[in-house]
Amino acid sequence: MRVGTAAVAMVLVAEAAVWLLRPRDQPIQPAPVSESDYFTPAQIDRGRTYSDGQLWLFLAVLGAQGAVLVTLALGRPAAVRRGLEQLGARPVLGAAGAGAGLSVTLGIAALPASIAAHERAVDYGISTQSFGSWLADTGKSTAIGAVLAAAGGALLIALVRRFGSRWWLPGTVAVGAIAAVFVWLTPVVLAPLFNKFTPLPATSKARAQVLRLARRAGVDVGEVYRVNASRRVRSLNAYVDGIGPTRRVVLYDNLLRRANRPELRSIVAHELGHVKHDDVPRGLAFLILVTPLGLLFTSEVGGALVRRTGVEERGPAALPAYALGLMVAALVLGVPGNQLSRQVEASADTFALRLTHDPQALIQVQRRLAVSNVANPDPPDIVTALIGTHPSTVDRIGAALAYERQAR
Repeated sequence: MRVGTAAVAMVLVAEAAVWLLRPRDQPIQPAPVSESDYFTPAQIDRGRTYSDGQLWLFLAVLGAQGAVLVTLALGRPAAVRRGLEQLGARPVLGAAGAGAGLSVTLGIAALPASIAAHERAVDYGISTQSFGSWLADTGKSTAIGAVLAAAGGALLIALVRRFGSRWWLPGTVAVGAIAAVFVWLTPVVLAPLFNKFTPLPATSKARAQVLRLARRAGVDVGEVYRVNASRRVRSLNAYVDGIGPTRRVVLYDNLLRRANRPELRSIVAHELGHVKHDDVPRGLAFLILVTPLGLLFTSEVGGALVRRTGVEERGPAALPAYALGLMVAALVLGVPGNQLSRQVEASADTFALRLTHDPQALIQVQRRLAVSNVANPDPPDIVTALIGTHPSTVDRIGAALAYERQAR
């Protein structure tokens, strides 16, 4: 009963956070669009086939990791349970070891489906990364994840031992502080471990174009960087990262080489919209608002499982139970989180249209993105609602058409 109540409260608070943090500049409502007007039958079929296959592999990863957590949370196999109980001799340090081990185990469980997803991306011409390079990046991610999981496991058990069932209250403060630090430091600490970032020179035409658009928009972009994304993918893209002194606009080297001037202007204007609307802090605010009920749900699920299995709830043996609760909470909260993300992305598109007054450039960008990423231009509504972080391609094209008609 308590788990169900916590779940309902968690969802209600998340939806309230979506309403509270929704962009104040309402996005343009898309005009009806048929995907066949902008994509050939072969492109549509190819996008659907690839997207459907990747979706099934994504579900396979979730299923494999969920099965591992359920198995461990219920106390089987017995050898693992005994090992976790032995770590209880030094609970906090043992929880760090258990957290790292659990993170690596989940990574191994996801590996077969992840390999298949990478190979399909290579086969479809999306990824340019060799298997060896991909495996090296996966190893880096696993190592970083293990370190973070070790710190998280130690912190969780320390809070449980100090505050009991109310650990989620100080846990909320800790998560908010850690998240803010990560958003601040990721561009300068973690991202360079995987890619090379180079400031665009003062003489660069692309940099001049970004700064010119930024002045028109009244936006301080910080620094403008080029990233060597071509070592992994062929797609054209850009993004905004960091907060305060680490805020930056990052342009893919693919984009700088292959996009024409109107396309580059449209993509950059979209990213400037994120800066203008403070969308990185908005995402951080959403996390802070949903964390209390998310951690309460995790506490209730974890507590129920440890009582059922009889393990020590104040020691490392309880970590799989809490990890399972956290995974469920993250999946559930991801749905309203994606709902907010789609609103934010649509608002940035609207900002770009009003800044550039070039709907045809945005349409061309969306066509090229869909083709280069082998995306489904019009995925089922249920897929978009559950895992879509951006509006569908046809909706984004429809918004550009609606703007064009309004501007006539």
